[in-house]
Parts: sequence; C-alpha cells; structure tokens
Amino acid sequence: MAAINDIVLIYFEEKPLAFARIEEILPDGKPNWYHVKLLLLQVPLQVVTWILRDVYIDGAEFTMNGKKMRLETVVCPPDEPDREVPDTDAGNGKAPGEKNGNAKVISLSDRKQR
Repeated sequence: MAAINDIVLIYFEEKPLAFARIEEILPDGKPNWYHVKLLLLQVPLQVVTWILRDVYIDGAEFTMNGKKMRLETVVCPPDEPDREVPDTDAGNGKAPGEKNGNAKVISLSDRKQR
C-alpha cells in the first residue's frame, strides 16, 4: 500500500492528471476504508482528502462521480548502468569544456545569508 510521503500519479479516465504527495492516512469508521490527505503538486498547491478503500490506495481503479480514477505510486527510475560520467581530460586536469581554469564555485548557502 502507498504510504505517507509517497508520491502518486493520479489517473482520471485512464489518463495521467496530476502528481500528489500522500500527507496523511487515517482510518475511517468503516473497516478497510481510510481518509487519505493528498497534497496536489500543482500551482497553486491544493490539499484534498479522499475517503478510499485500502485496495484503491494500492492502485485499484475506483470511481468518483462516475469517472474512473486510479492512484499509481511513483518510483524513481534507477540510474542507467552504462551511462558514463565525464572524466577530466587526460593530462591537463580540466573537465571537458573547461576553458582556462578560471572556473569558480559559488556557495548557495553563502548567498542565502546575505
């Protein structure tokens, strides 16, 4: 079953509609039903609470107002194993594309304090 802080893709009529993060799952008065609080990841942010059966949280299709709905847990794809990480050019110690060694690292945390 999807859990708190999981990202889900909401399908509406078999088409992806929006991403949401599960904020809270609380039991309902009826067995196997839950109040699922979702943060819709869109602009503007919106919070909704749906009352769903456990199988719906697991990805089974359900209906809302006669329309087919489904939640699908989003899983981060694995890194590509054959993807090469650029190495420094042999002998000169510069990264590919680096011109004259005047590259400068900027600390974002230092910029935040200003």
